[in-house]
Amino acid sequence: MSESISHLDIPGPKSRELLARRQEFVARGVSSSMNVFAAKADGAIIEDVDGNRYIDFAGGIGAMNIGHARPEVTKAIAEQAARFTHTCFSVMMYEPYVALAERIVQLAPGDFAKKALFLNSGAEAVENAVKIARYATGRPAIITFDNGYHGRTLMTMTMTAKVKPYKYRFGPYATEVYRAPFPYPYRMNMAPQDASAYCIQELERMFVGEVAPDQVAAIVVEPVQGEGGFMVAPPGFLRALKAICEKHGILFVADEIQSGFCRTGQMFAVEHDQVA
Repeated sequence: MSESISHLDIPGPKSRELLARRQEFVARGVSSSMNVFAAKADGAIIEDVDGNRYIDFAGGIGAMNIGHARPEVTKAIAEQAARFTHTCFSVMMYEPYVALAERIVQLAPGDFAKKALFLNSGAEAVENAVKIARYATGRPAIITFDNGYHGRTLMTMTMTAKVKPYKYRFGPYATEVYRAPFPYPYRMNMAPQDASAYCIQELERMFVGEVAPDQVAAIVVEPVQGEGGFMVAPPGFLRALKAICEKHGILFVADEIQSGFCRTGQMFAVEHDQVA
């Protein structure tokens, strides 16, 4: 175990030197949780430029499900880079894009026809979901939830609940975004099923007092809220939301960007509530 800790001087001299360069040349809006710089990684272990080693519990904020430097992954990257680096699928298509879309569709829940597209970030995915919902339904309104997080572009920042650090002084925000309560049994001092029932009741009340259901394009929900405190939707809540959506012709959008593939025990988190 002692060999796993190379130094206790954190940040070390090389990281401190890089920090000074970062402060001079990198925009302050780019935040960093740690004041050290990575040099290499293998599996779940990251080594910084001074030789200190860390267990990687962040995983690139969810992007490194299978760890760092997996041989089959690095081999595939090298082989693809040797063939061509990039074409932009919108300009010239390539087979791996189609193959991945086909595989995702096969894995996604539901016995109906499905399609996939790939985007650069979670915020772009949510933005596109909103655009698709508005175009498909011809309706303007979007409903999100207390404590939810959906990104930091203008639309997704509006959909995100937390003001600091994500929204403070960045207004005015996008219009036609409404927020409903999300079941939080501990803070609400209720049993999970009672918290769910209350939140569904409040959503129905919103349809009378805040936005008519025939004006709602989509309800966007995180089955597991990440920034909200790792809050898991109680059993039955997502099914109740889906039923409301079907009743009113509203599109149901599950934002699983932070929960990710397989980390809940199912490929998609909505599968725990038998929702597709």
